[in-house]
Amino acid sequence: MATIQFDLVSPERKLASIEASEIHIPGAEGDFTAMAEHASLLTTLRPGVLKVVAGSDMTEYVVTGGFVEVSGTAASVLAEQAMPKSEVTTDVVNGLIEAAETAAKGTTGAEKDVADKRVADIKALLDLV
Repeated sequence: MATIQFDLVSPERKLASIEASEIHIPGAEGDFTAMAEHASLLTTLRPGVLKVVAGSDMTEYVVTGGFVEVSGTAASVLAEQAMPKSEVTTDVVNGLIEAAETAAKGTTGAEKDVADKRVADIKALLDLV
């Protein structure tokens, strides 16, 4: 089976650098799956769960946003914040919600819509814990 090089980094640490068969990505414009020979693209992430399949193993990471670049042979995710799903607790998610709500205060118009969507996406992460 063809593979794609997958790298996931956040400002705090490098979380993954593996050969994967598929990567399920929470894109800002919709979720998608990247595999070997995927068309090149650069897009933003929304808060959600990024899943990486390598062989018979699947690893899940929670991301809060960032960028993803996909080419036919590699997928690189530069996350604002990222952590293995196993590290996500209710306290962690509540802290993310509080930060998003604080950032949303005082926004108006289209900025408010984007900020409110971010808060809603992060609140959905509570279903993980």
